[in-house]
Amino acid sequence: MTARQLAFDELDTPLRDTTFVVVDLETTGSSSGDDAITEIGAVKIRGGEVVGELSTLVDPGRTMPPHIVRLTGITSAMLVDAPRIEQVLPSFLEFARGAVLVAHNAPFDIGFLRAATTRCDLAWPSFQVLCTVRLARRVLSREEAPSVKLSALADLFRVSTRPTHRALDDARATVDVLHALIERVGNLGVHSYPELVDYLPNVSAAQRGKRGLAAHLPRSPGVYLFRGPSDEVLYVGTAVNVQRRVRGYFTGSETRARMKEMVALATRVDHVECAHGLEAGVRELRLLAAHAPPYNRRSKFPKRAWWITLTDEAFPRLSVTRRAGPDALGPFSNRGDAADVAATITESCRLRHCTRKIKQNDVHGPDCPDDAVGSCPAGSAPQSAAAYAAAVELSRNLIRGATDAPLRDLRTRVVELAGAELFENAARLRDRTAALATALRRCQRLASVARIEELVAARPRDEGGWEFAVIRSGRLASAGVAPRGVAPMPVVDALTLAAETVLPDPSPLRGAMADEVRLVANWLDSPGVRIVRTSDGYREPAHGAGSWQQWCALARDAGEYAERAPHPPSLGAR
Repeated sequence: MTARQLAFDELDTPLRDTTFVVVDLETTGSSSGDDAITEIGAVKIRGGEVVGELSTLVDPGRTMPPHIVRLTGITSAMLVDAPRIEQVLPSFLEFARGAVLVAHNAPFDIGFLRAATTRCDLAWPSFQVLCTVRLARRVLSREEAPSVKLSALADLFRVSTRPTHRALDDARATVDVLHALIERVGNLGVHSYPELVDYLPNVSAAQRGKRGLAAHLPRSPGVYLFRGPSDEVLYVGTAVNVQRRVRGYFTGSETRARMKEMVALATRVDHVECAHGLEAGVRELRLLAAHAPPYNRRSKFPKRAWWITLTDEAFPRLSVTRRAGPDALGPFSNRGDAADVAATITESCRLRHCTRKIKQNDVHGPDCPDDAVGSCPAGSAPQSAAAYAAAVELSRNLIRGATDAPLRDLRTRVVELAGAELFENAARLRDRTAALATALRRCQRLASVARIEELVAARPRDEGGWEFAVIRSGRLASAGVAPRGVAPMPVVDALTLAAETVLPDPSPLRGAMADEVRLVANWLDSPGVRIVRTSDGYREPAHGAGSWQQWCALARDAGEYAERAPHPPSLGAR
């Protein structure tokens, strides 16, 4: 397994352990695109101590402008034997590797370095960059520092090396300025590089004053809950590093007015530590369902969804309801989408959509003439309940995945309409067929997970070891990890014994929330997941809509293509 180098914000590197490379350049002018570097000076520091310096003149390949000579004292004669930037730049990049680049007016210096890297056909490393001009303007008041020029700050902080418009001297002066500014922010509770980055944007004192609410939170995956004055839950979120994520709400990185309003009301932050991301996601969903926090946009009625079900009567028809029966199709977040899919099934399976009550011994048909506009798909010929049952069973088998004959009939009709040059009708039917196939596959996929009484699965961790999930009837019943070097099977046995008991119902998702089953299914489909043991096979129906997904993708492409060209690609095969 390839080791992954963690970023600074993942490590929360203290400032005393962070390596900075303070750089200053002299150039032939102010444009990184047209001008060239004439001198590089860099100082590497860590823990307040200088650990290395780099200084060199650079031949710009042109004569020095007179005003630059007057400013820096660097003449064309001084650069005759200097190395070219192609020779200097690799050494500088190696010197600065793994460090935070610091410059006074960083966009100027970093802009020249990046432009030179491009011209030399080199890759620019993904450096973290800190600008002391920006930091000074954030830390110092206008009264204390009317100007944040390097010379002005050198006077203010009485630096040991005076800036002289020569690269190494200016870099050394910037080092002293950086140390003085870090000393100032240290008194404000900024002790790590991520905190320093978060501190740079200007935020209200009230927002920043609540940083202490995150102090007790773990730096591990989990769920966090912001609570208000009456201990009510205001907001629920999830993160791979709970402390770092919550801390972001109290900095300038949080720009959403809604979240700033929530932070202003918050009095404390609770958390639930989780074994891995799947557990955190599931617990977040359950907490949203339990508390319906006002500041979560998706928290309103998370358990509520629309389902297509067959009515319980002698001549069943499809109905869109909130309750999922044994052969229901869903879930749908929008009632209109459910109604459209129900209409497609009704027409393709020749179910009735008339709503009148028909007794067991009566017949259907006489009141539904074929030639009427909007006639009943079941037809006008008299039909007994026994004869009508074939259409009902076809719709059940379609939803269960026992047959895809109605989808094939719809596809054939799309091709016939296109062949008759009724392109608009073909396009409408194509889109309705794709919507039906997509809804069927979504339900069949989730139902396949929910059908399994118990499934234990494992996924490899980036840092070594395994993540485990015990899934019962579509719900996450237990979760844990086996770190590198720990025997996994005893962990699996302990998790299985401690897993919660699940009492399923006869609905397609066995009573589980659709979003939870979807999270579980996506996790099972992620790379590297393997089944440890299962009470039954993990499979989708052989004649379900899974095999229609390529056709659905082609249908979507055809719809987009039709907006730009008159002849969409063929949809005759899947």
